[in-house]
Amino acid sequence: MKKELEYDVVIAGTGVAGLYTALNLPRDKKILMICKEDMDSCDSMLAQGGICVLADEDDYDAFFEDTMRAGHYENRRESVDIMIRSSRAVIDDLLTLGVRFERNEDGTLKYTREGAHSRPRICFHKDITGKEITRALQRRVKTYSNIEISEYTEMTDLLTENGKCAGLLAKRGEDELALRAENTVLATGGIGGLYEHSTNFPCLTGDALTVSKKHGVRLEHTDYVQFHPTSLYSEKAGRSFLISESARGEGAILLNSRGERFTDELRPRDVVTKAILAEMEKEGSRHVWLSFERVPKETILSHFPNIYETCLREGYDITKEAIPVVPAQHYFMGGVYVDSDSKTTMKNLYAVGETSCNGVHGKNRLASNSLLESLVFAKRAAEKIASGKENKTK
Repeated sequence: MKKELEYDVVIAGTGVAGLYTALNLPRDKKILMICKEDMDSCDSMLAQGGICVLADEDDYDAFFEDTMRAGHYENRRESVDIMIRSSRAVIDDLLTLGVRFERNEDGTLKYTREGAHSRPRICFHKDITGKEITRALQRRVKTYSNIEISEYTEMTDLLTENGKCAGLLAKRGEDELALRAENTVLATGGIGGLYEHSTNFPCLTGDALTVSKKHGVRLEHTDYVQFHPTSLYSEKAGRSFLISESARGEGAILLNSRGERFTDELRPRDVVTKAILAEMEKEGSRHVWLSFERVPKETILSHFPNIYETCLREGYDITKEAIPVVPAQHYFMGGVYVDSDSKTTMKNLYAVGETSCNGVHGKNRLASNSLLESLVFAKRAAEKIASGKENKTK
């Protein structure tokens, strides 16, 4: 039996993009958030390195150029500008929500650097920044009486009427649900679950792309898939464990089987990935090595405690030895095409986060731009919905 439920806004996905959209909508809106598994099974929880910010106005040109260069200049310039100029307000908001970014002794924010960045501009919390931000957003969302959360609820299709989106169809256990809403937001994450080796949760299978394509909603750059250069090599099946790019930003180096350094570790991800794969092919090996020998032990223990402890459980002490690493599918730069307000080509349908393609990342994402892009354009989606302007046009 199909149950029909009515809301003002339905959001498919409970990662940072979905959560931040909900938090920025008016409190008088009746909102439903659904997720395929539990709330924690989202890639936002896995982001290690951090979140970019415009450290000061003098950094604008360099930040813009770093993003464009990493994206092979296929980025939408307007979107990059919006993201950078909105970054400080997002960081300030996260601080008010209780996110514990690392600070210097004088109380100012501490910045780290990752590959393809010309200077340190990344806010972080140890090596679990995504988890820290996601938890803060979760805590706040759960205090809002107008927001309902339904876990283990899988989106199966869009509801459409007269060419407009009218909500979602979903399954929850044995129940089939018709979730009617004036506005709908797709925030279902990426496509890593479709790959044998990925740093993503297996449940992320591009569901938003499937339903969008079915209804003729425009997709863009569906072949733009990023492989992260360094995941911990393992013979075990399941999700690959990411070794944050900030490890290389702090001095970790890549070595071949002979202990020789073979590439510049701070080049863009796609360039480093190709260098690793070329070295593996040359040597006939299944991985290369990442050495923390140039990273002080106190930095390892304070900045990378999760990586240290996880590697230790796998039998590697990164304060004493190199670890085997291999590239793995990591991020999807393409997705459901959206404009600068996160609107899709279907009326009353929005897409945010990794699900969407607003052009910020171009052909290859710059490290630590993902959390920032998700939050900036989630807020813009919420503001557009709140304005009610789209619903007033014919």
